[in-house]
Amino acid sequence: MAGPADHPVTCPLCEAMCGLRVHTEGNTVTSIRGDRDDVWSRGHLCPKGTVLGHLHDDPDRLREPMVKRANGEHVPVSWDDAYEEAERVLRPVLERHGARALTVYVGNPVAHNVSLSSYIGGLIGMGQAAGMQTYYSPGTVDQWPLNVVGALLFGGMWNAPIPDLDRTDHLVVLGANPAASQGSMLSTPDVMGKIRGISRRGGRVVVIDPRRTRTAQGADEWVPIRPGTDALLLFAILHTLASNGWVRRPQHLQGRVTGLDDAIAMAAPFTPERVAPVCGVTAVSIRRLTAGLAHAGNPVLYSRIGSCTQEFGSLATWLVFVLNTALGAIDRLGGALFPKPAVWSPMFMKPPDQDAPGWQFGRYHSRVQGIPEVFGQFPISVLAEEIDTPGDGQIRAFISVAGNPVISAPGSARLDAALGTIDAMVSVDNWLNETTRHAHVILPGLSPLERFHADDLYWNYATASCVKWSEPVFAPDSGRPAEWEILLRLSGAVLGTPVPDVDVAAMDDLYVGGLVATLCTSPDTPLAGRDAAASFEALRGVGPERLADLGIRLGPWGDDLGRRPGGLTLDDVRDHPNGLRLGELEGDRLDEVLSTPSGTIELVHPHLTADINRLERRIDREADELVLISRRHLRSNNSWLHNVPALMRGRDRCTVLVHPADAARLDLIDGAPAEITTSAGSLTAPVEVSDEMMPGVVCLPHGWGHGVAGTRLATANTHPGSNSNLLNPPELFDVPSNTQVVNGVPCRVTSAVSQDLRPSGR
Repeated sequence: MAGPADHPVTCPLCEAMCGLRVHTEGNTVTSIRGDRDDVWSRGHLCPKGTVLGHLHDDPDRLREPMVKRANGEHVPVSWDDAYEEAERVLRPVLERHGARALTVYVGNPVAHNVSLSSYIGGLIGMGQAAGMQTYYSPGTVDQWPLNVVGALLFGGMWNAPIPDLDRTDHLVVLGANPAASQGSMLSTPDVMGKIRGISRRGGRVVVIDPRRTRTAQGADEWVPIRPGTDALLLFAILHTLASNGWVRRPQHLQGRVTGLDDAIAMAAPFTPERVAPVCGVTAVSIRRLTAGLAHAGNPVLYSRIGSCTQEFGSLATWLVFVLNTALGAIDRLGGALFPKPAVWSPMFMKPPDQDAPGWQFGRYHSRVQGIPEVFGQFPISVLAEEIDTPGDGQIRAFISVAGNPVISAPGSARLDAALGTIDAMVSVDNWLNETTRHAHVILPGLSPLERFHADDLYWNYATASCVKWSEPVFAPDSGRPAEWEILLRLSGAVLGTPVPDVDVAAMDDLYVGGLVATLCTSPDTPLAGRDAAASFEALRGVGPERLADLGIRLGPWGDDLGRRPGGLTLDDVRDHPNGLRLGELEGDRLDEVLSTPSGTIELVHPHLTADINRLERRIDREADELVLISRRHLRSNNSWLHNVPALMRGRDRCTVLVHPADAARLDLIDGAPAEITTSAGSLTAPVEVSDEMMPGVVCLPHGWGHGVAGTRLATANTHPGSNSNLLNPPELFDVPSNTQVVNGVPCRVTSAVSQDLRPSGR
């Protein structure tokens, strides 16, 4: 047995990308601590980072493929048998109905696994080349409004400035809770330390949220707002800025912005007095909030998931950037800055199917409802009806990759039922969960400690320019394929080769060679105009290592495939196990980052502004008596950390939060069960009476709903909680982005305690 060892790794569980020190004795993790030598995080870590050893050792984690027998039971099989079974169920669908009958679901963990994130594009791209119409992802119940706004205003769907936390003196946060998320599309270590630092140096932090979150508790001011009305409030702030002559037009933005005056004109109907009754924020408070921004030296606004996943999520996200522009904060120190990622990613390029100037949406529509696509996707709730509705183009084959949509998709009861009828389902996943229990074949990947790790996308939202590479802590068992090899095997199968016969090495060359050729023939990429064959031959390694080498070498500090001698390669990064810190946030970068047709920040687009009439009609709509919002917890990560005993200790976290006034009015008892009902369904959850909620709003966490027959999640199943997506109506989504509404859902809450069990006196 090997002796004690110390391994520097990057935590792969969230966007903070913290450096860890994993101490091992033989094949056992003895402790995990923050890595003080990590150039990025300097020793910071959160509770999730300490459980990588638990994830590795989880007895429920699949180490062998699983095949579903006729009696519904999943049994372990060899890899050869698993490939044969995948071929047996997939081939008849593809031959009879073509790839149009196939779709892919890409789960959230894909973004945190370099093996999956590097090669999921191959599965999707080859599927589309064979005729697959669309794929699905949590993006449409997550951050899609930010992608739409980034694409239209700045030119790239993964391109948006982040708040300069170290230099701002006035931060306004909407619909974000970094205390739980550790930062969302804002990557920085110890994000709450940086936010607290704003107040310590004499600045001000304001949190606008229906709930007094942990982030709000540490802010200088909490402003409760009626869910779904962020866009109304932001329009009123813009109106107030303009009417008081407080709009800033700094020199660095002269000639670099189009549409600001048009956006200001669109704010005319949204006076503070008119929107105040709907938002639940008084006109006096709106004017005070505006004055605080206007008179600060370095103001900036930041919004995230809570603002995205509401009725007008795209308009709310858009108005954050309109206001940051009107405050002169874009590309200004202390304002909203564009990070400079050290690693270039193919995700940064405009997809080849977007071949016209600008971005186009609605190029095709969903089969059943006729919903227009956005970035090639439909709302995730559409998936169920596309499976269970007969007709030409019906989805009959389904590949899920590291995802659990039965828990994470609105209208999940229908999806759960639909997956039980599908002709062929293959899952690439490490657990037998609520979704994969329907799979005919489950192909497990490696544990986080058995694979190398690197990040690319999140450096595009990071407060410093760094690059890191983690080697595996443990060697996987002999014969275990990596996830990227599994994805390539499935990609080859979609193109027509039997699953067992796919030449993975040849598919790797085909995929990477095709990607390089596309980069060489596409404008606005680092390889534009280069020779594809020579560029391909310059790369080193295979699989994700080869693609990581490509990204590092094409980055601003890379060797540009040999054209910049002395520049970085993957080998150089590997020589620095604690990472390389190459630069800090800086301003004056618009010439580098804007890729809009005009070369300016294009603030006004019909795709967004067409929704303003719907927003204005919202003002006169009768208010709902009670609405439901979602929440997350620091010790949780959507649905995929509930099987870790160390994170499940303590009190029940799957409760419905209710304000004391609402609890008294509805006769609800703290700790007792209540029934929550929406147009989509009903469920029961224990009540937690708390004044952290604003009146008229109740809150359930997302990611729960375990304890389902056919799953193998011992810890999660003893803490099942309630699946909030049984309550989220599938028909509610933000129109411009196709993002599902999970914040601001009309609901009823009634006591589930029988009268004879109530305490006396009630």
